[in-house]
Amino acid sequence: MGIESAISAEGFLTTQLQRVINWARRSSLWPMPFATACCGIELMATASSRYDLARFGAEVMRFSPRQSDLLIVAGRISIKTMPVLQRIYQQMTEPKWVISMGACASTGGVFDTYAVVQGCDQFIPVDVYVPGCPPRPEQLIEGVMAIQRIVDNDGIPPRGPDGKRLPLNIALQPSLGVRPQPVPLGA
Repeated sequence: MGIESAISAEGFLTTQLQRVINWARRSSLWPMPFATACCGIELMATASSRYDLARFGAEVMRFSPRQSDLLIVAGRISIKTMPVLQRIYQQMTEPKWVISMGACASTGGVFDTYAVVQGCDQFIPVDVYVPGCPPRPEQLIEGVMAIQRIVDNDGIPPRGPDGKRLPLNIALQPSLGVRPQPVPLGA
């Protein structure tokens, strides 16, 4: 009666349709930059003509979270800006991915103080960690390519039993324990 009777091979249309959707999704990543320090300069250099992030389909930097699907956290995150970052992440449409760029965004870097969050992965799920202080544009491009491989494989980030999105932790595992911010005095 419907299209199922017209197609002889089982699952051919859905499989091919999922591949086309994943190809279109990975070839048109729209990053939302959240750059607060020197990693932001390297992020800008990645979009320049020398490194040409446009050849990966990620040249359209969007400054509205409702129009982006890739959040690039570049630089140190203070306790006062963490709620802003969380709000931006919540406003992004699904499916969404996160790159933590640089030592400060991933682990707090050299700023082991009460005012700097010791890794944004304590508050939002991070898919790819790009190491360095600051990382080179080639490393960020490798991080974008890792996100593209994620999208090619399944496309939708996995969810936990409570419905929350699970981080993929591609580049490296965070080596710090989760603790509340700010750390109380005497701890």
